[in-house]
Amino acid sequence: MTEKENKIDFLAIGDTVVDAFIKLKEANIVGAPDTSEYKICMQFADKVPYEEVLILPAVGNAANAAVSAARLGLASALVSNIGDDENGKDCLKTLQNNKVKTDFIKINQGIKTNYHYVLWYPPERTILIKHEKYDYSLPEVGEPKWIYFSSISETAFPFHNIVAEYLENHPNIKLAFQPGKNEIKLGKEKLIKLYDKSEFFFCNVEEAEKILGIENVDAVELLKKIHELGPKNIVITDGPKGAYAYDGTNNWFIKPYPDPKPPYERTGAGDAFASTVVSAFILGKTLPEALAWGAVNSMSVVQKVGAQAGLLSQSEIEALLKNAPDYQAKKI
Repeated sequence: MTEKENKIDFLAIGDTVVDAFIKLKEANIVGAPDTSEYKICMQFADKVPYEEVLILPAVGNAANAAVSAARLGLASALVSNIGDDENGKDCLKTLQNNKVKTDFIKINQGIKTNYHYVLWYPPERTILIKHEKYDYSLPEVGEPKWIYFSSISETAFPFHNIVAEYLENHPNIKLAFQPGKNEIKLGKEKLIKLYDKSEFFFCNVEEAEKILGIENVDAVELLKKIHELGPKNIVITDGPKGAYAYDGTNNWFIKPYPDPKPPYERTGAGDAFASTVVSAFILGKTLPEALAWGAVNSMSVVQKVGAQAGLLSQSEIEALLKNAPDYQAKKI
């Protein structure tokens, strides 16, 4: 294999899981959407009917991002852990079929592959999660253009610092950081090296407030406070309202790309948005252009089940943007 063939544009690091989507037939929903009171409720001892179960291997924030980048034409690879079981084999096969390099995936003997259950009542979902206890290590990955670091197990720390040290020793590698629930729980102080190394940082409004320990602050102020932690470009999503970005000089806002029909299933919308923004940036797009690409791919993902079925190619994104010439990020 030549050096060019071996070059990695986009190296995702994070946990890989299998999602079992259980499509509920009935559910008791209380509260208003997009509020903390919005809940799915079930009585103890009830028999809850469901319509079908869909098994989706090789998902999770980092795996979704790796597939997204590959579909956009980048040389993509994944650093992750799986078990030595059939689910692990299915994950490897799925990633390889999506043109994601799997050389850096560790197969853990005697340990299961992460397996999650998704209670799906269209279009919303609640996920039952369990992360296996893997021994986290960073293989020799060379010098990819970008590392995209996302959600890993809460037992993995201080693996995060190992990644940060690798970046310090390889200053030409750029970092995109999309913290998961466990990274946010660790606190910004423990992960300050990753914040400081981040060329791109992604989270939603609620996550930004948790990271900063503040509430009821407008998105523009959140962007600037996250910027103070070190990231050069910050992108904060706000659900159906859109997304905000800050590059150290200018603030940007982009509304959601118009849905051709109501969302079918929302899993992976954030992963699609973040990974596509980074991929577009790698491909030479400006930040506002990259935001538009991300919004288009996010729109497409929620029209399908799971985080990967709706991911688009470059030409598909460009065609949708061409058909909506007035759709673009606005400076605010």
